[in-house]
Amino acid sequence: MQRIPNALTILRILLIPLFVYLAFIDLGKNHIAWALLVFVVAAFTDFLDGYLARKWKVISNFGKIADPLADKLLVLSALAALTWLPPYRLFVPIFIVIALREVVITVLREVYKQKGFIMPADKLGKWKTFLQMTGIILAFALWAWLPEVPRPVILAANVWFILVAALTLYSGLNYFRPQPPNHKEW
Repeated sequence: MQRIPNALTILRILLIPLFVYLAFIDLGKNHIAWALLVFVVAAFTDFLDGYLARKWKVISNFGKIADPLADKLLVLSALAALTWLPPYRLFVPIFIVIALREVVITVLREVYKQKGFIMPADKLGKWKTFLQMTGIILAFALWAWLPEVPRPVILAANVWFILVAALTLYSGLNYFRPQPPNHKEW
């Protein structure tokens, strides 16, 4: 049972290349619907691995690092599709802001890890991930099932992700706050 949450995280990481293939390369009929299905399964593994890890009290250092990394890779892959593929073509700064924040935080986590500190995702970071995934799922669902995504929906998606990018930046501030000495886990 202890390995199931980590196995779900690994599964999520393995689903990312399939998602990218379906969104960017396999341009056959219904490829976005299939990409959406893969994304939803991967997003569900995020919920499930966290739930099981807490329920069974099997939080691991691997999970604390790999789980948020898997989330970042999944979200950035989907945001790349929404940014560079029609119909959405989100404002490029949205992707840049979110990607830079994720890279900086990943590097900081590694630096902290080298110093003996493990920083698991906090509640604000979990909300950020939830809102990113919710927006991605809604955008892909409309993309998959509407013959043409209306301009007001595209504008609403840009506004949504601008707000999510702001929350993404704000949630990263926790990594720059001074921490009390001798804490091995924040």
